[in-house]
Amino acid sequence: MAISATQVKELRDKTGAGFMDCKSALAEAEGDLDKAVTILRTRGQALAAKRSGRSTSQGLVGSYIHMGGQVGVLVEIGCESDFVARTDEFQQLTREIAMHIAAANPVFVTRDQVPTEDVEREKSIFRAQFTDSKKPEQVVDKIVDGKLNSYYQQVVLLDQPSIREPKTSIGDLITAAVAKMGENITVTRFARFKIGETTD
Repeated sequence: MAISATQVKELRDKTGAGFMDCKSALAEAEGDLDKAVTILRTRGQALAAKRSGRSTSQGLVGSYIHMGGQVGVLVEIGCESDFVARTDEFQQLTREIAMHIAAANPVFVTRDQVPTEDVEREKSIFRAQFTDSKKPEQVVDKIVDGKLNSYYQQVVLLDQPSIREPKTSIGDLITAAVAKMGENITVTRFARFKIGETTD
């Protein structure tokens, strides 16, 4: 079927993907916009997986100061080349992630960084809620896994829904950026400061 320039523009506006990628995805999806978005995301995830082992020794330290100067964030975003680090798209991604951190206050970058004792504590709390429920063990396991995912969305940056696009996680934003920019991109570390808060 023929794909119109209007359809391609709509998909580009929605995903940020390149013109030919959008046209190809729309053709594969037979003009269905939602299916085309899914196709692009799947391709992006595959590309991100291929690039995930690549070194990200270049990048930017981005900053964001919330209005009034009450909250400030520094975040280090890594990429493979200085060329990509200097692009507007990469700088916008860095700023968006810094703004997200200011608003959502994550504690860790990835799930791997959450201490095992924290995860086990949360699991035991969730399990205790079903002590007298008489639900089968496998049902309780599924419920606990679901609650654990919700816990990760509260404390892990890559799992958190974007404050700008709640249906998209920060991890998904980075995956889309990897597909668009053609380089591995990682959040290396961040620091969030709020007036009046003290560290342990």
